Amino acid sequence: MIRVLLFVVTNLSVISLLCIIAFFTGIQTNNILYLIISGFLFGFGGAFISLLLSKQIALFSIGSYIIKNPINKSEIWLLKVLKKQSSQLNIKTPDLTIYSSNSINAFATGSRKDSSLIAISTGLLNKMTKNEIKAVIAHEMTHIANGDMITMTLIQGVLNTFVIFLSRGIAYLFSNLDSNNNSSQSIFQKTGAAYLILTIFLEIIFGTIASFITMWFSRRREFYADAGSAKIVGVENMISALQKMQYNPYSLEIPKTLATFCINGQQNSFLNLFMSHPPLHVRIQALHNKTYM
Repeated sequence: MIRVLLFVVTNLSVISLLCIIAFFTGIQTNNILYLIISGFLFGFGGAFISLLLSKQIALFSIGSYIIKNPINKSEIWLLKVLKKQSSQLNIKTPDLTIYSSNSINAFATGSRKDSSLIAISTGLLNKMTKNEIKAVIAHEMTHIANGDMITMTLIQGVLNTFVIFLSRGIAYLFSNLDSNNNSSQSIFQKTGAAYLILTIFLEIIFGTIASFITMWFSRRREFYADAGSAKIVGVENMISALQKMQYNPYSLEIPKTLATFCINGQQNSFLNLFMSHPPLHVRIQALHNKTYM
């Protein structure tokens, strides 16, 4: 679950910064074309900047580093597994990092298939068998091979564009209901604080609605990543890895800022619509039934 939440949080932060800069620097015009262009630039700009910075942000967030020179048998073995599986999937071997956490978890991130990162928690290494660890790695490898981060970026970019366009357009109309319709003034000059406050409010509302779509996509891709892992290391190994997470008391010990493209995600969400991952028992049942194989 780590990589999706990290991506979304970073993306929203970048968009907010770009909008604030635009407001105070006077990047403006007073026609509908500007709303479309600015929505597109800010929407996709925020998404792609988040993607490009994803590896650096992930490493900073978990306080870890890329393992270039393995210093023990565990690191040597993990790098061999990464190399073998990446060869099977015909992708460049991802960078590896191990972060300190009691959580049984792992995640993958990166802007391209040939520039990706797989992070594995110490809890996962200590509590799983080698076959289960291989299954988790294969799950993350499948995310990379399927280009899920790129697809997520495109989806997020489109959603951002609509959120910005609708928020600014509606805010402009409502904040000018009592104005004299002086078209010689630009949108920002004409509406001032009322426009800014209403825009922020609407972006929160529409952004929340857009997150339903983002989380739905994330849930769907988890099934395919599970199926991909099952094809690489066997169904039973993937099921065993998911069961180990299901019954481990530390499974959900992950930083809140890193909560979305992990192998394991929060299962007790307030609403299913906000869940980035399907419940573990549903994923296990899908593998048993070969629903997504």
